[in-house]
Amino acid sequence: MPPAAAGQSLLLSALLWRLAAAGSPELPTAVNITWSSINFKTILQWQPKPSGYVYTVEIHGQTSDTKKKCIWTTETECDVTDVLRNVKETYTAHILSVMPSEMDNFEEPPFAVSEKFTPYSQTVLGKPEIQNYTQKGSKLNVVIQDPLTPYTFPNGSFQSIRDIFQHDLEYKLYYWKDQSSGKKDATTKSHIFEVNVDSTKNYCFYVQGVIPTRRENRNGQESMVLCTSIGRNILDEYGAEVFIITAVIAIAVITLAIVLPVILCKRKKAKAAREKEPLNGV
Repeated sequence: MPPAAAGQSLLLSALLWRLAAAGSPELPTAVNITWSSINFKTILQWQPKPSGYVYTVEIHGQTSDTKKKCIWTTETECDVTDVLRNVKETYTAHILSVMPSEMDNFEEPPFAVSEKFTPYSQTVLGKPEIQNYTQKGSKLNVVIQDPLTPYTFPNGSFQSIRDIFQHDLEYKLYYWKDQSSGKKDATTKSHIFEVNVDSTKNYCFYVQGVIPTRRENRNGQESMVLCTSIGRNILDEYGAEVFIITAVIAIAVITLAIVLPVILCKRKKAKAAREKEPLNGV
């Protein structure tokens, strides 16, 4: 074939390919892409639900190879925890929209790109567990347990958030007198608190993890609120209302105990007087 004819043939093929591509409707791409991560357990979510096509997720790291997850899925979320093990790496997610009939097509499918995500600086610290607490005299002692992550050591045991954050991790204790609103707080880099309290009062408290070096998401989720109980009496438990009700009942009982004998005595004397009247008339 002469060179000119070959060139015309290639040009015609390219033109036909472009026309065919233009005739095929563009697939919808993902929107509202969000990263949801607690203690390094990370879920990627997006919209819309696909119809007639599927999604494939690609995770791109700044210094790491691209990894694929949730290949040909009809879901709108994907657990990407295991491909984010380098927690200080910054990642983006490409969510590809793919036609099932074009799986062997080597052309790049349409895709949407997520915001950047760095697990170390963006995962939320989960609720710490309060392992033990005591109030002895004027000391309140609280022992907390570090939340675990999905990542493991070579021996198979799970890493805690302290294993990853190390000295960047702190805990904050908020405590207050029971039935009072005035809070105090204390901070520790260990997992033990010891604070001074009023030995005659019960205290309530909760704990949360903190990463002070962060610009955002510094404070983690709050633990459940617990309260000490040192000789808690009914007045502490239910307040002054019970005292008032008890006092009213006591006064009523005492009054009845005094008045009732007097009334009975008067009635007895009156009865005796009535019984004597006929005898005096005889």
